Amino acid sequence: MIKRAKTQTIVHAALVTLAAGALLGSPLSAVAQTDEKAAQTEEAAAAPARAVVPAGLTIDQLLDRVRQGWRAERVENERREKEFRGARSRQKNLLEEARASLAAEEARSDLLEENFEQNELKIAEQEEVLASRLGTLGELFGVVRQVAGDTRSQVENSLVSAEYPGRMPFLDRLGQSKALPAIEDLEGLWAVLLQEMNESSKISRFNTNVVKVSGEEVEQEVIRIGAFNAISNGEYLKWITDVGKLGEIGRQPAPKFVDTIDGLETAKEGLVKFAIDPSRGQILALLVSTPDLRERIAFGGSIGYAIIILGSLTFIFGIIRLAYVGMVSRKVTAQKSASQPDTGNPLGRVLKIYADNRNLDTETLELKLEEQVLKESAKIESFLWLIKVVSAVAPLMGLLGTVTGMINTFQIITLFGTGDPKMMASGISEALVTTMLGLLTAIPLVLMHAVIYSMARGVTTVLEEQSTGLIATQSEAESASLGRPGIETA
Repeated sequence: MIKRAKTQTIVHAALVTLAAGALLGSPLSAVAQTDEKAAQTEEAAAAPARAVVPAGLTIDQLLDRVRQGWRAERVENERREKEFRGARSRQKNLLEEARASLAAEEARSDLLEENFEQNELKIAEQEEVLASRLGTLGELFGVVRQVAGDTRSQVENSLVSAEYPGRMPFLDRLGQSKALPAIEDLEGLWAVLLQEMNESSKISRFNTNVVKVSGEEVEQEVIRIGAFNAISNGEYLKWITDVGKLGEIGRQPAPKFVDTIDGLETAKEGLVKFAIDPSRGQILALLVSTPDLRERIAFGGSIGYAIIILGSLTFIFGIIRLAYVGMVSRKVTAQKSASQPDTGNPLGRVLKIYADNRNLDTETLELKLEEQVLKESAKIESFLWLIKVVSAVAPLMGLLGTVTGMINTFQIITLFGTGDPKMMASGISEALVTTMLGLLTAIPLVLMHAVIYSMARGVTTVLEEQSTGLIATQSEAESASLGRPGIETA
């Protein structure tokens, strides 16, 4: 009995296990799973059957369920095998179709390649026929393309394009085309050339967008003088080739050229004076880029400014001294013809000394007069040495600027070489500008010193002559009072 009970228990456990397998999945699918899933299936099978199998089922019912699961799985497997066989048949058909299509395309490629080679031969033959039939016309059309290219370059840089835009695409197409130009193309090229020549001799007014220095575009009335210059609002304009528009110049040329613009803008007819640039902007660009006086002086650097300041102060002082000496000279000249001495001038003060000391002896009077003449001469010639010294120092300062400028130039040559002359321009400009400033300062000061010194020596000579005459008069008076013959004087 005990053995029978054990046998029933084992059979019951096996059926429970099979039932659990049927509920969790078929045995065949469990075999197809991976090792990890199989291990999980074994763990699930090892779990108590009471948790999976509903209560109240007998072994026979459980066995029926297992058999039903096997039958369902077998039907599913047969369905899958059928689908696999159908898919394999379709893939085989697709492979055959692809191979057939590849063969057809390879055959088509061979046919196209053969046609291409035949067309190449035909094209070569037709080109030979075309060249033989063209003859000199080929050279003619080559000249047309060349003229179209030259005309394009001229039109691109012409002020006429500001008033007549839109000519560039036609010239580009004609100049780059390899086909034979049509009659319309030849007529269009002729029309562009004729228009350019005709507009070069006209003064035209029109409205167009002008590019400001800030980059902003503003519509303005523009006066075009042929293909040479364009003006607007009292200023010269330039042609900007990159954008194909007129633009303002950052700095206008000298006022003598700008002043002629107003007459042309206000004129309605007749002839007016206007500064025209026959080089179509090149001379205007040079005038604009030419530095003015302030910029040239700035090239001299600190030495140049020192020369200017020193020379200016000395020149102002020289003007003051020249006015003073000139005034003294006029007063001395007037005193010579006056009857009474005036102490407001050097000669009057000398005569005053003589009038106050007539009772003195000749030697004493001579000493007093010489003393007064020396005082007046020192006062007249005071600070003339300053003008002379500055006139000599200014060229030396200019020479100093020349030396420093050449040193800077050689330093630039050492660092960057001589490939770019513009880099050496600053040093050379400093050398030349300081030399120029030194000479411009020294030459007027030398002349001024000569004039002032000459005038001062003239006044001093008059004082000396008058003093000598007074001493001679006093000596004659003394001789007469002592009974001695007087000294004859001229």
